[in-house]
Amino acid sequence: MILRIGCFFTVALSLAANLATSRADTRWTSFIPFRKSVEADASNRYELTEENGPWLILAANFAGTGSEEQATELVLELRKEFNLPAYIDRKEFDYTETVEGKTIDRYTGDWAKMKYASGSKFDAYAVLVGDFESTEDPRLQKTLEKLKYARPECLDLERREWSTQRFAGFRALQRRMSGDAAKRTKGPMGNAFVTRNPNLPEEYFAASGIDDFVYELNRRVEHSLLNNPGRYTVTVASFGGKDTMNSQEIEEIERTGKVTNKLEIAADKAHRLTVALRGRGVDAYEFHDRIESIVTVGSFDSVGEPRADGKIEIDPSVHKIMQMYGASRRELPGGGSLGLQPRTLAGITFDVQPVPVQVPRRSIAADYVRSSSR
Repeated sequence: MILRIGCFFTVALSLAANLATSRADTRWTSFIPFRKSVEADASNRYELTEENGPWLILAANFAGTGSEEQATELVLELRKEFNLPAYIDRKEFDYTETVEGKTIDRYTGDWAKMKYASGSKFDAYAVLVGDFESTEDPRLQKTLEKLKYARPECLDLERREWSTQRFAGFRALQRRMSGDAAKRTKGPMGNAFVTRNPNLPEEYFAASGIDDFVYELNRRVEHSLLNNPGRYTVTVASFGGKDTMNSQEIEEIERTGKVTNKLEIAADKAHRLTVALRGRGVDAYEFHDRIESIVTVGSFDSVGEPRADGKIEIDPSVHKIMQMYGASRRELPGGGSLGLQPRTLAGITFDVQPVPVQVPRRSIAADYVRSSSR
């Protein structure tokens, strides 16, 4: 089943913190373990790659003139003096370009064009410490504590005239003025935190992903939801294929590879509706599992923006699809009251209330675990 977003559209966005470890010899799993002596060669750059992870600790950020040199200096000191496998990762920030806003231009009807208040363009350098195969790795918390209280010479503001470490002076002042004795003893990396390797695909961090049977049902489908490039989509129609979750029936389906008549009918309706929508130029997808088949429309990186009350302010593009395919209010026979009339296309009925859902993904991590256990 894919995760539906409820009537209040509260999206729980969480990382897969309990990834199991795989020993598969692949470019995503051949992670380098802590060595007895970590290399610290000034002629090497130690740039972050997809093999340094999947989980790391972000120790410090640098930006501005001289930031690359200072980040490299910290990487070498962490390797040489603290025996930690540290890496550098560069990212470019460009705030000079015009961006698409979250509101509609009332004159053109298009998304409003906006610019950042203080346009600038710069490179930033992050120093990260790895290589942790899961957030449950006992070395991770020990290393994180070590970094929070460490005092590398290259970050000592009293030893150098200036620093490109982001908010270094402000955070140092905060620590000195804090009433918490533990915070006052923290070093310049006191705000270090655990993060995931940005070079790994998002699918790696899927909590479990879809299983083999469901994957086989969908992988050859022309407009499969598995091929949707976004993180979210909107379910506009769903067709039930089973009336029970009986485990024996499910095992029989998996063993024989044969689906029930209800599942076949549901899959056929979903396919025909998807084709009909595609024929009208709509970005439609179909998805099938043990219980139902669904049709979705659209591809989005986000459902909307979080509000102060914890709910989600739905993205206008998502809301537009929900309204376009949701039931319309019609006067009931006899008059006097209104009812909901589901929309139809090609003789197939849409859902009364379309809802945003997460796009199901094949979990790379789960695949590795399955392959290593066989």
